[in-house]
Amino acid sequence: MNRLLLIKIGKAWQTLRREGVVRGMKRIVPAGLALFGHVRPADVLFVTGGVGDSARYRTRHVGEGLLRNGISSSVTVQDNPLLASYADKFSVFVLHRVLFTPSVAKLVGRVKAQGKAIVFDTDDLVFDPKYLEHMDYWRVMNALERKLYEHGVGGEILADPYVTVATASTSFIADKLREYGKTVYVVPNRLPDSDLEVIGTLLPERRARIGAARKTDTVTLSYFSGSLGHDKDFATVTEPLLSLLSRYPQLRLLLVGPLSIDPRFDAFSDRIERMHYVPREKHFGNIARSDIVIAPLEIGNPFCEGKSELKFFEAGALEVPIVAAATRPFREAITDGTDGFVASTAGEWEAKLESLIVDPELRKRIGERARETALSKYVTRAADDAVYVSYLRESIDRVRKMSS
Repeated sequence: MNRLLLIKIGKAWQTLRREGVVRGMKRIVPAGLALFGHVRPADVLFVTGGVGDSARYRTRHVGEGLLRNGISSSVTVQDNPLLASYADKFSVFVLHRVLFTPSVAKLVGRVKAQGKAIVFDTDDLVFDPKYLEHMDYWRVMNALERKLYEHGVGGEILADPYVTVATASTSFIADKLREYGKTVYVVPNRLPDSDLEVIGTLLPERRARIGAARKTDTVTLSYFSGSLGHDKDFATVTEPLLSLLSRYPQLRLLLVGPLSIDPRFDAFSDRIERMHYVPREKHFGNIARSDIVIAPLEIGNPFCEGKSELKFFEAGALEVPIVAAATRPFREAITDGTDGFVASTAGEWEAKLESLIVDPELRKRIGERARETALSKYVTRAADDAVYVSYLRESIDRVRKMSS
């Protein structure tokens, strides 16, 4: 049994222990089914290391934007037993957070032999081991899992001089990739049409509720951790949140996903709701019932500085205002005080959250502007990656000429 399979079994077991059999299987089964998903012929093949939100944003969502520009794509996972055979069937191969396993190495070798393009894609600083110590999840990895990360996720691919092009979700990560001498295109994370349809069904009820909001009404402040490894991020807002909970009895916290919090929050346990991971449609439902969303991160931590602004536009699409850590991606996305807030210090966190807690009209105004920003910049129907699209078209045309 190879190491990668052992690790996947170990992760599945941890998921079942943490979330129970029913919830756990809802997360595990899709990963198994993805091994045998149909891969239809197209111009571009996205190969990804997983099936979660990261994979969804960097493959299917990007692919939807490309299709609007006349470029078709398919998606598969790196464990697909037929992976190497796909070298003959596509013109461009985008490898998103894939470990350099024997099957991936075989695919890469065949693609290179045919002179086709390979694009390295990432939405995290997991490709270089020097950044891993900054990742909170690193401390809970077992020794076998850490061994697979010793070259970084896809570090061998990035180091290959044949691979000259990379894509990244943020400008911060793009700058790091350019240090490897690559041509890098920033391809932001975006919401697809399917998400916008779900959001459209949730908005009327939300608008009716906030339209009738009073200053004395309950205010729900939500944090969505998404995955393991965000305890230190949430800890950066512990003091502001404890202070606000003590001063505003109408304040409630909704915490979704795996998260360990300071024991002092126990004093407010009757005002804190905890939830496990939920499917995507339910996730948007949780955002819709929120009055404020927060996105705390460790400012200055390079791993955190690379995190994309997706929490901003997911909330914004539902007209929910956000207060986010003042990392580079959030500073670039948010116009502070207009369509959201960014905070650098505990004092800023407390002051900006307080302004939203006490003023329903401010929450409404900021939320409406956030939706305008989300729909203009962060949806696949508005994708405008013109330079990257030109590169892909040139690569596809070159393969077609070679085949004719």
